[in-house]
This record gives sequence, structure tokens and C-alpha cells, in this order.
Amino acid sequence: MQTLIPDYRRDLEIRRYPTYMYALVPLAALVLQAWLPRVLGRFAYMDLPLLVTIYFALNRRSPIHGTLLGAILGMAQDGLTQGAIGIHGIANSVCGFLSASIGIRIVVDNNVIRMVLNFAFTLLSGAMMIFIVRILLGLEWQTNWLDEVLRAAGNALIGAVLFPLLDRTQIRD
Repeated sequence: MQTLIPDYRRDLEIRRYPTYMYALVPLAALVLQAWLPRVLGRFAYMDLPLLVTIYFALNRRSPIHGTLLGAILGMAQDGLTQGAIGIHGIANSVCGFLSASIGIRIVVDNNVIRMVLNFAFTLLSGAMMIFIVRILLGLEWQTNWLDEVLRAAGNALIGAVLFPLLDRTQIRD
């Protein structure tokens, strides 16, 4: 009986959304991710596809869903940048898997917990991208850790505003 509790809890608390939300929200995140850095310049401390991946992975509580969503959004994000294809895909898929796995174990309805998770996953994503580019690909990529921390804080604040808005679109039983 004890082994059935986590599956039962996960199935009980999975949030459902209208089908069009699974297409519109990621598409809007990709469009804004491509457009806003042109307007804001180097002060664009955001990674909207990563936030969408974290949000849907936390609420769907399916590691497979989180991994696939992260890979698809990351690959699409890589297609919009000038870098190598697959870097964001790997980082987002790992963050999607980990956030869904955490969503199974803890209740993530609290905004403070969501902000901390957004901060941590943004730092993890940045560290993974630096590792992939510098170590695995052997390319030169200049980065400043203060910028990474500011980017993580910016994503945490954007998530604090975005997540409650997306919560309103869920299907209530």
C-alpha cells in the first residue's frame, strides 16, 4: 500500500489545461524570446522557454512530458539563435526532467518555492550550457557569473508573475 501513495498523489494532483494552451504558451515564449532581446539588448535576463518547460513539468508531474517539452522548446530556441543546435535542448530537457521529478515529491503551489526552483533551474541551465560549449564542444564562450545570477533572479521574478497567470487557465474539475 505504501508504494501506491506517490503514484496516487501524482495522478490526483496533475493539472490539466486546454489543448490550445500547450501550443500557444510555448509559441508565445519562443516569439518573445526571439524579439525581446533585440529591444532590451544585453539587459534581457530571461529564458522564457525554460520557464514554460519548468511550469508545465512541475504541474503535469510527468518526467517524460517535461523532458520532451524541454527538448522541443530548447531545439526551437536554438534554431532562433546563432549558436550550435542542441545546447538549449539538452539543458532544457534536463531541467524539465528534474522539475517534474521534484513536482512529484513536493507540493509546488507556493510562489516562494516556485521562485527558488526557477532560480536554481536557471543557474543549472546556464552551468550546463557553459559546460557543453566549453568542455564538450571546445568552443570559447565568455561568461560572467554575476550575469548568470542576475539572469536567474530575473527568471525567478518573471516566473513569480507568469505562473499565477498560467494557473488561471487550468481546467477545474
